Amino acid sequence: MAVSMSRPGGTHTAAVRAIEDAARTSPVIGPDPATGLDPDDLPDGLVVADETGRVICFNRAAARITTTPRAAALGRSLEHALPLEDLKGRRWWDLTDPYGGLATRVGQPERNLLLPGGREVLVSARYVRDTPAGPVRRLVVSLRGTEARRRTERSHAELIAIVAHELRSPLTSVKGFTATLLAKWERFTDDQKRLMLETVDADANRVNRLIAELLDISRIDSGRLELRRQPVDVSAAVERHVQALTANGQAPDRFLVRTRQPLPDLWADPDKVDQVLGNLLENAVRHGEGTVTIEVAPAPAPGKSDEIGTAVTVSDEGPGIPEESMGRVFTRFWRGSKRGGTGLGLYIVKGIVEAHGGTITVDRGPAGGAEFRFILPVSAPAYLV
Repeated sequence: MAVSMSRPGGTHTAAVRAIEDAARTSPVIGPDPATGLDPDDLPDGLVVADETGRVICFNRAAARITTTPRAAALGRSLEHALPLEDLKGRRWWDLTDPYGGLATRVGQPERNLLLPGGREVLVSARYVRDTPAGPVRRLVVSLRGTEARRRTERSHAELIAIVAHELRSPLTSVKGFTATLLAKWERFTDDQKRLMLETVDADANRVNRLIAELLDISRIDSGRLELRRQPVDVSAAVERHVQALTANGQAPDRFLVRTRQPLPDLWADPDKVDQVLGNLLENAVRHGEGTVTIEVAPAPAPGKSDEIGTAVTVSDEGPGIPEESMGRVFTRFWRGSKRGGTGLGLYIVKGIVEAHGGTITVDRGPAGGAEFRFILPVSAPAYLV
């Protein structure tokens, strides 16, 4: 866990400032009568000490993070209610000396500190003064657990490892073939040169796809996935993907397309819809068995009972997805029982569907295989409504 005395940011920052203002006049901090704000409403731990260093606020999140009951903390000195140490085992309040240190200090930036027992927390602090260089009237401490940060760090490390692995193979192939061709061009026949250049081209495409996936993940995670909405004929898009798969060697009778008319007009990003369909159909062909059934039909739009959207269901007759794995299908790096690929495709699919205001689910199909179903709302531009 982590204790955070820093600026939590956003709504939390505004909430902490409101509590700081209340703390200037209130001996014990409770709900603010002007805003109705209660410290227990904050997602992070909040500890406030008065000018004597006695704790006057210890919210529910602080009690959970520190495992110290609120009643045991209120009224005690801060150093006893919140006994923090740095990573070298030094007592934090002795080191920082918030009440007796430099009068120009405004707080402490967020850092990792330790609670009794060695539990790690993120801590930041704000020194509240009546005048810029006056004595500290209130000490506001924010606490946050480190679990979310650790998960993010592990996710980034895993992403880097997978990307490095996925890039190494095609780049090694590209480097090997190009070096061989440059060194011994005259020794190869035209057919041999064509085969090597086709391999280089395929590996270059593989690298491009991986880079495109990484860019999509970055945009999805930051909320910057750009959609260029146009009228989209989903049933025609499905037919195009099926034709492409059969042209690449799949048996035409492996696909069954059902379209229930009339379909509502749909405004979406055609390239992104193609990306979703391509990923779901490729997964069904690669990991499923038997007939791949694609159904396109009208359905209630997500969250709008009075609006009809378009639902697309892709199911196969393979072994399906184990029940215990259903909740992880749309997470990063999930690759099921078969290895191969980056495990990023379905994560991107979910991000694209949700960016359109839609929903996507996975279940077991009628024939026992995997069944993916996504629903897109009409999403007509405002000037057409």
